[in-house]
Amino acid sequence: MDLRHLANLSPVDYAVPGFVLLVLAEIIVARIRDRSRYEPKDTLTSLALGLGSTIAGILTGGLFIGIALWVYQYRLFDIGYTWWAFVLAFVLDDLAYYWVHRAGHRIRWAWAAHVIHHSSQHYNLSTALRQTWTGFFGLTFILKLPLFLIGFPVPMLLFVGGINLIYQFWIHTEVIGRMPRWFEAVMNTPSHHRVHHATNPRYLDMNYAGVFIVWDKMFGTFTPELDEEKPRYGIVKNLGSFNLIWAAFHEWVGIAKDVWAAPTLRAKLNYMIKPPGWSHDGSRETSESIKELWEQRERERDAWNKPTSSSSGADRAAPPPRAGSAKAAAIR
Repeated sequence: MDLRHLANLSPVDYAVPGFVLLVLAEIIVARIRDRSRYEPKDTLTSLALGLGSTIAGILTGGLFIGIALWVYQYRLFDIGYTWWAFVLAFVLDDLAYYWVHRAGHRIRWAWAAHVIHHSSQHYNLSTALRQTWTGFFGLTFILKLPLFLIGFPVPMLLFVGGINLIYQFWIHTEVIGRMPRWFEAVMNTPSHHRVHHATNPRYLDMNYAGVFIVWDKMFGTFTPELDEEKPRYGIVKNLGSFNLIWAAFHEWVGIAKDVWAAPTLRAKLNYMIKPPGWSHDGSRETSESIKELWEQRERERDAWNKPTSSSSGADRAAPPPRAGSAKAAAIR
């Protein structure tokens, strides 16, 4: 069966009314259960950033399609519009999304485009609409080009990418706790994605999945949400402002300042390609250094609480030794 007509649809366009209705429904639930889940200025900022992202997508989408069509002309196989091709394209596109998303957190240049999505200190369905204005310039789309080279038609991959985006909308919520265990084992869920949006050291840079959480489990980036550790949302250094322009471009401004002031060409390059938080003099913190310091403190705490003698109970009554670091104290 030829499903070419299906690939010509834009699933996200059909989903927009559903997005709006679900956001309104969640706002009503939040007013009943916990009003702190929605902050009016934050919600308006998310919606405005989403509108800006839509406009940016219209302006740059043609460039991406042009590049995809150019790559597609060198395809290795002619894959038709069959049902199994759509299924395979959906799975492989989600795998590619995992690496696009991971790069968006691990390469500062790409993070500058992606950080806008993480800049809210609230986690609700409106956060899902807080999308980048500069995604094309982040260049992570390059990681999806092999799919066109394999031979998947451009309209097909655009269609399954839209389905992927729709799926990710509903996982931006605190209204849903956990899904059934079998579902949590395979699929990305609100619980898994809350971890991804958290700034707790335990949760930093984990759970990059779009649809299938199995990619994180395969590539060592999965961690579960713990009941005893509620996620804290936002970015390591929060914006402290609802200014749209600053939210959209603050990291690009930061890169420009760092590159300008860097003492060597190598340092200038590294300020663009190293992980966020990297600095040539080691004066800043990356997610790795934050996690390492947290893990060190956890080991020290566990060692202090472990009985070592008959008097250990009395010993544990005293406060644990300080780590001797202001940074360590900040991560307690």
